[in-house]
Amino acid sequence: MCGIAGIVDLTGQRPLPGGILERMADAIFHRGPDEDGYWQQPGIGLANRRLSIIGLADGKQPLYNEDRSVVAVFNGEFFEYPEIKKKLEAKGHVFRTHCDTELIPHLWEDYQEGMFEHLRGQFALACFDQKERRLILARDRFGICPLFWTEQKTSQGTWLLFASEIKALLASGLVQARPDVRGIDQVFNFFAVPGVPTCFEGISALQPGQYLDIRLGGRGANGDVAQVQRKNYWEMDFPDQGQEEDSDDPKKLVDEFERLMLAAVERRLRADVPVVSYLSGGIDSSIVVAMAAKLRGQSIPTFTIQIMTPHLDETSQAAVVSRHIGANPVVVSVGDKEVLGTYAELIRAAEAPVIDTSCAALLMLARSVHQHGYKVALTGEGSDEWLAGYAWYKIHRLLGMFDVIPGMPVSGLLRRGVLAAVGAPPGAAQYINRVRDVLGDHTAFQDIYGIVCLSRFRFFSPWMREALADHVAYLDVEPNIERMRRWSPMNRSLYLAGRIHLPGHLLSLKGDRVAMNSSVETRYAFLDEDVFAFLARIHPRWKMRGFRDKYILRLLCERYLPKEVAWRPKGMFRAPLDSFFDKVVPPFVRQLLSDESLQKTGYFDARAVQHWRQAITDNRVSIQQRSSIELGLVGVVATQLWHQTFIDSSLADLPNWTARTNAKVLATVGI
Repeated sequence: MCGIAGIVDLTGQRPLPGGILERMADAIFHRGPDEDGYWQQPGIGLANRRLSIIGLADGKQPLYNEDRSVVAVFNGEFFEYPEIKKKLEAKGHVFRTHCDTELIPHLWEDYQEGMFEHLRGQFALACFDQKERRLILARDRFGICPLFWTEQKTSQGTWLLFASEIKALLASGLVQARPDVRGIDQVFNFFAVPGVPTCFEGISALQPGQYLDIRLGGRGANGDVAQVQRKNYWEMDFPDQGQEEDSDDPKKLVDEFERLMLAAVERRLRADVPVVSYLSGGIDSSIVVAMAAKLRGQSIPTFTIQIMTPHLDETSQAAVVSRHIGANPVVVSVGDKEVLGTYAELIRAAEAPVIDTSCAALLMLARSVHQHGYKVALTGEGSDEWLAGYAWYKIHRLLGMFDVIPGMPVSGLLRRGVLAAVGAPPGAAQYINRVRDVLGDHTAFQDIYGIVCLSRFRFFSPWMREALADHVAYLDVEPNIERMRRWSPMNRSLYLAGRIHLPGHLLSLKGDRVAMNSSVETRYAFLDEDVFAFLARIHPRWKMRGFRDKYILRLLCERYLPKEVAWRPKGMFRAPLDSFFDKVVPPFVRQLLSDESLQKTGYFDARAVQHWRQAITDNRVSIQQRSSIELGLVGVVATQLWHQTFIDSSLADLPNWTARTNAKVLATVGI
């Protein structure tokens, strides 16, 4: 993985502002500490920070085609690089390096935007065709690699800037950090910011499977105004309901799944540096590690998190797998102290409020990988999204079983009862119903995230509610609602998880942002294109059989893991929520939640925040309410901390983010 950045003049060919590419690249030094590279002409410039994994000696970016008319910078990995390179060489292309980045300019020559059909893996890229004066910015199919962009108008014209992280845009000197309440609203709907709007006004996230097509004007100083279009080159899809692939022969389907997974793991073991793996107590990471051991003939190094809370600790389960495959994992212990001590760094890395405290544990895990001298780690994300691995799929199925009489939706009554039990504030039920109407259905995804969104009604200030007006966060991810209507109910839920929870939460707050903060690339076998295509097309009964989640994966796991592991119930990886409110409250939390700080930001109702803080402290909330209220309060703290970090540093005695403080942080973690 690497970091990319760039700037283009949309209204002419002005010289670039002095030092802008270097400032942008320096702000994402952690993404690529091995070397930097730059290319510029009047009106356009590209930058790269490289984490060297493939082609160590000769992979310095930017890279070009034979006549240097096409130039590219790239973040990520093309796992089928050797095979595609051979095909291009057979067509007469000449490669000068051993780096997969060089595929981009050659593929562009032959296929232009059709090149995406040939690019598989995880990537964010920028490719400029000098002859056509056309810049392409693109992001991989599932959103593993981030890419942000913004247009900034000046008195002389408009610049378009892009980068792997928002910090690079802010470091340019052309972009001012201002809040966008739509992004904050996403946090209180999804725990994440998966949509086009971010928490920063005017800064957009390119969506998974999309590219930005920028056609510049003429060569004169006052050339035609550029055209900027955002397009899809790929969309997540499922068969129409009733057209899914099914079989009465489990062995046939499991054999095909095994073949595809082994190929996916083998491709993700390709590197010119050692590859390690994360290992939890669950079957997702366990099967990846077991397959890697089979392919390598020995276990690869593994890293495991130990949450220092007894009922959240998975190390004993992970130890069973470790013994089975002969691994000797590095164990990283995380407790209240570690969560609190790393939260400010977590927010800097994420560039958004983070409610899930276990993200701090993943940040520390990646730091340990880096400290042990490694750059690449395999992980198991994606399985739960494609195979209904979360508890809310079972809840949704259970509720649906009560709808046995046509025209009497008992499940709706039960959901309203749940909302009442957790103390849903006024307006919450109406909003949940509105989301259902917008999406055309009530899915399993909404069964859990309908509870999450209660905090926006419990804590948002009147100003915030007015500013959001009729905003529906689900529309920020631009779902294909018309296509959804043709799928089975389960696949509709899986689609929302794949568009929202996967790129917004797992691949960002638990993936790229916390891993690349320590210069570590994470790779995902379950996000292989062939693996997804297979799991998308099979009948839902192979994903969840009765109330048994990930059914076909468990059948596969029996071939590689002890049966007790293969059929172990799904455990949600999480860290303690009450770190901020139990025992001794840290000074920065008290400062961020003071009436003065809450009034400065304006996002939250100070009286509501203080009321529920005291209720939690006095243990005056029911068991049913507690988790919902704690999650909301963590969201308030995280949003205030984000505002302190990037918008206004007067809320607490903590540093804000600047290029200078970023350099100091990197030095403290050894990057």
